[in-house]
Amino acid sequence: MNDSARIVIIGGGVIGLGIAYHLAELGVSDVVLLERHQLTSGTSWHAAGIVGPLRANLNLTRLAQYATELFPRLEELTGQASGYRRTGGLWLARRPERMDELKRIAHMGDVCGLTVGIVDQAGVAERVRGIVADGVEGALWVEEDGQANPVDICAAYAKRVRAAGIRIVEGASCSGIVIRNGRVAGVTLATGVTIDCEIVVNCAGAWARDIGALAGVPVPLQAVEHMYVVTEPITGLQDPFPILRDLDEGIYIKGDSGKLVLGGFEPNAKIFDVRGPAGDRPFLELPEDWEQFEPFMSAGLKLLPALSQTGIRHFMNGPESFTPDTRPLMGESPYLRGFYVAAGFNSTGMMSSAGAGKAMAEWIVDGEPGLDLWALDIARFDRSAAARSFVGARMEESVADLFRMHWPYKQATAGRDVRRSAFHRTFAEAGAVFGAPTGWERPLWFGGEETRGYSVGAQKWWGAAKAEAERMAQGVGLFELSPFTKIDVRGRDAAKLMQRLCTADVDRSEGRAVYTQMLNARGGIEADVTVARVGADAFRVISGAATRQKDLAWINRHAEDLGVNVSVFDATSAEAVLGIMGPRSRDLLQGLTDADLSDAAFPFSTSQRIDIGTANVRAIRVSFVGELGFELYVPVEHAESVFATIISAGSGYGLALCGHYALDGCRLEKGFRHWGHDIGPKDTPLEAGLSFAVSWKKSDFIGREALLRQKAEGVQRRLMHFAVEGANPLLLHDEPIYRNGKLAGLTTSGGLGARTGLSLCLGYVASDPGEPKTQLFQSDYEIAVAGTRYKMRTLDKPPYDPTGMRMRGHAEETL
Repeated sequence: MNDSARIVIIGGGVIGLGIAYHLAELGVSDVVLLERHQLTSGTSWHAAGIVGPLRANLNLTRLAQYATELFPRLEELTGQASGYRRTGGLWLARRPERMDELKRIAHMGDVCGLTVGIVDQAGVAERVRGIVADGVEGALWVEEDGQANPVDICAAYAKRVRAAGIRIVEGASCSGIVIRNGRVAGVTLATGVTIDCEIVVNCAGAWARDIGALAGVPVPLQAVEHMYVVTEPITGLQDPFPILRDLDEGIYIKGDSGKLVLGGFEPNAKIFDVRGPAGDRPFLELPEDWEQFEPFMSAGLKLLPALSQTGIRHFMNGPESFTPDTRPLMGESPYLRGFYVAAGFNSTGMMSSAGAGKAMAEWIVDGEPGLDLWALDIARFDRSAAARSFVGARMEESVADLFRMHWPYKQATAGRDVRRSAFHRTFAEAGAVFGAPTGWERPLWFGGEETRGYSVGAQKWWGAAKAEAERMAQGVGLFELSPFTKIDVRGRDAAKLMQRLCTADVDRSEGRAVYTQMLNARGGIEADVTVARVGADAFRVISGAATRQKDLAWINRHAEDLGVNVSVFDATSAEAVLGIMGPRSRDLLQGLTDADLSDAAFPFSTSQRIDIGTANVRAIRVSFVGELGFELYVPVEHAESVFATIISAGSGYGLALCGHYALDGCRLEKGFRHWGHDIGPKDTPLEAGLSFAVSWKKSDFIGREALLRQKAEGVQRRLMHFAVEGANPLLLHDEPIYRNGKLAGLTTSGGLGARTGLSLCLGYVASDPGEPKTQLFQSDYEIAVAGTRYKMRTLDKPPYDPTGMRMRGHAEETL
């Protein structure tokens, strides 16, 4: 006989219990939590218990910071102690570049109301008795750093959960997921019982990938052996003992009831097979491995010589799961409706359980979390990222990346060359330096060895990117755009669906290409796309590479909900894409096709099929770099021949191969928004300066009512464009913006303008409802970068081609 519940949580560790706790706080009790053994018996029981609220960006800090609010209150709320205490903590730096990183992070602490400060070597010695600070450049002090007991935290969650009427079932192993009509319908247990449900939340930790496999859902994480040691009691140990993170040595040290705990994040972490014989044991401990741990032990002894005067009480080696990019996996899978994942917390599960539990409960109940958590959304990965060979390869560096230097623009080295376009070989032969920011190998810039290497200041590739952009601006630039997401929507109701989803009027004549957004019910931007009408009942939707699975699921699910007659096809891998940009791009292509590419015959923001050589391709006249240009969508089997044809003819037009960094520098000069940085599900078109992409005459699109309310009430922040005056600091994102001396917002993206040489950024600035733009522009602005403030000027118009004439093919008017 079947059981039933609205929600089934799989996994009785700290994450599953944290979600159940917060569902209870939201008044949701029709929930069953399943644990195959005993609560906490997977990985939660051996967590180190560190609570560190500070992260490198705003939303991740807000998520982590919630633990410092909830954990102290758990005993009051539940009657169960949490073991939480605030100890303070030091993030040590042994190189100037690390100090730059810590100064940037310190700004985030200030923004979020944390008590942080940069201290010198003497300040380090003052805060930790017996520390050897030789070789330490300085440190970041975080007053709110602390620790808690993971088993106590779980017990507190469980007590509240049971009191709310949520069922916790131990000894219940999941053997299958029931799916009907493309969505979750139940969970089958090893006993043969099925629990009918609407929602499954996979919180199985190191075993989450196997639970996902039961539902056909990829969960990209890998379990590894993760180690720490606990000393014998140390007489006179400082109490409280601050959390120590020696980042450049890869270790952490914390106090534990008169003892010390020493652990680290190792390169070449040892893969642990959770499917093996040992993987099913509760409270699993793996054999001691002193050879693997020796570098951490040596670093600990060097930092705290007192460690040599005490014995080791316990060597803990247990499984822990890590993800390819060292960020957790959260949210609803784009591959199965009703299947949520909260796993892969990269050894920060206990601390994350508060914020992640709250966010996941909101996600389930409200359809979205209270914060913009795209950086953690499982939809950022596709199926290939969960392949055992890929996640296994990434563990060569993924674990160590948590403490390694987080260089600006750093690219992974392990697990590379997984996805290449048809142009990859030719670009490589031309000297491309590749990166894989979204899994696709793509040229970042073209240059020799002198352009390589990381820096926290001026980037070595700036000169190469600037040269590429300048050659494009004078002639023609060729960009690799194959990773673009390409979705075809076809069928009798295609126009009806697209009109419902898009803010702009896309029900236009065949051949029109329209820039538009897709919103959620609150007016937040869920997708930033170009929609080209390619037939009476056919549309091509184009978006960025990172959002492929998210955008596909968004369109498919609304099509299902509306019950419309359409087919939705992901054409991303079927077509390679080249961007041919620059004032001579039309001349170059005109010599290769019989089609008329004149402005009259092929206007800006239109699409046509044309022949290039022997191939028929789709050409769209749009530009993300602000020059006259065409995007060419080429069937993969013709890609190499089309590429060769263009390259052969390009020498006569000054053709330059251009990388992704030149493209990004150019788009910053135009103030073009980038989804995931400048705009996202918590930002509306009115706040982002995109109201021109909203058709107010349309009577019905998702988010319209929310926009109308905001339009009437006035926005409380605006996305603004800035240039730093008299300097070129390295701008990235999340740098504080000060208006008339007061904190007013954060940057969303920044960088060096590839043609203007200006340090540019975009960022939201708080404003009073109804405050005119002119008043915002009349204010004085500064930006804080790694401890230094710089003056900024506002940009009412883009600093490059402010009238947009070059992009529309009238370069002679602005040269």
